[in-house]
Amino acid sequence: MRYISIILFAVLISTACSSKKEEFSNEKPKILWLDAEANFKRFSSQDSICFYLDLAKATGFNGVVVDVRPMQGDVLYKSKILKPLTTFGDGYVYERDWDYLQFFIDEARKRNMKVTVSAGILPAGLGKTKSGTAYEDPSWDDKVCVAYTPDGLKSMKETDEYAIFLNPALSSVKKVVLEYVSEIVSNYDFDAFTLDYCRYCNASYDFSDSTRVAFEKFIDKKVEQFPEDIFTFDNEGNRVPGKYYKQWWEFRSTTITNLITDIRKTIKSHKSDMKLNYWAASWIHSIYQNGQNWGSKKHYDPSQMFPEWALETYKNTGFADQLDVFMLGSYLYDVYGLDNNESIEYAIDRAYKLIGDDCLIYGTVYGENNIKNMEDAVYVCLTQSAGLMVFDIVQVIKYNLWNDIKQGIDRAETDNSKK
Repeated sequence: MRYISIILFAVLISTACSSKKEEFSNEKPKILWLDAEANFKRFSSQDSICFYLDLAKATGFNGVVVDVRPMQGDVLYKSKILKPLTTFGDGYVYERDWDYLQFFIDEARKRNMKVTVSAGILPAGLGKTKSGTAYEDPSWDDKVCVAYTPDGLKSMKETDEYAIFLNPALSSVKKVVLEYVSEIVSNYDFDAFTLDYCRYCNASYDFSDSTRVAFEKFIDKKVEQFPEDIFTFDNEGNRVPGKYYKQWWEFRSTTITNLITDIRKTIKSHKSDMKLNYWAASWIHSIYQNGQNWGSKKHYDPSQMFPEWALETYKNTGFADQLDVFMLGSYLYDVYGLDNNESIEYAIDRAYKLIGDDCLIYGTVYGENNIKNMEDAVYVCLTQSAGLMVFDIVQVIKYNLWNDIKQGIDRAETDNSKK
């Protein structure tokens, strides 16, 4: 009955959309993420795409994120640079004779919904199925990250990581990234571009010779023992800081921030009004290991609280001022509690303190984490941040969260209208 009532509501509101463009422009963004891998089979059908866009609209969403470059590395748009995505190596193959991204854009526009395009910036293959560019094209071997483990150095393709990442310190990798970003932005008419996985995989990567050279240039010194001068491992596999431990994390963060800056310049050179978004986890004190400093240069100085890994100059790597929107990954189970660092409310409040007015902040929720309190999670994001993103439609479908989301949206918009 929930599906039926929501679809009936969609019919009613569709007749009013054209006369409410001004009202729509004043709404907070309420965005539903459409992950390419999780929904590959579901969105092989145009009818299915239309059905779920109707359902999303009826629920109260006014925008969608269309994932066109998942971690596998192939793409769901018409490209002259990258291969079309036809399979994730799991046995299901679908070759489209229609433009996936353009169809989403056209159908979203019919429903007065905005479109954000997302691309996994640095992944290029799936480890579990050994599929994607990194596995299929040997010319990419020197672009793949190298792992540093207690057992020594090894190519990422020799590990059990979920996805294979390219080395962001390489100019050849940056060139490819900027080329496909430019291709998407110049060939399609949409509203925002979201950077996903624009980071290192984790602290184990990258320790290639090319990264050593880049790091030595960064610190203006020769590293006598690499990677031991960065860190070593104790008998239990824990990291033991070396001579250049703190400089290493700053170098990695600088590398990612420089890439984001170049992507921004590329996007704005084509379409100055297109928004640049970035998604990252809210736990900023941990993701420095991935090269991610989403804080403001003016408001976030981790050397005060985390001197064990941050230099005083680390704050200069903050990239909030390069973004139009930061999609805060408040993927937490608890909703309320400004004194509870495991709550969505706390995560949003902290993000505003660390970012200030450098960019807008949207609270984002992970469907599976908030099955029992989704209404409240949606409400908090819409009343305490500049927008909402729900990840992912596959979880909304699996746990039938449509009505809970709608109730959260309705309650938030009622309260916001009183402010």
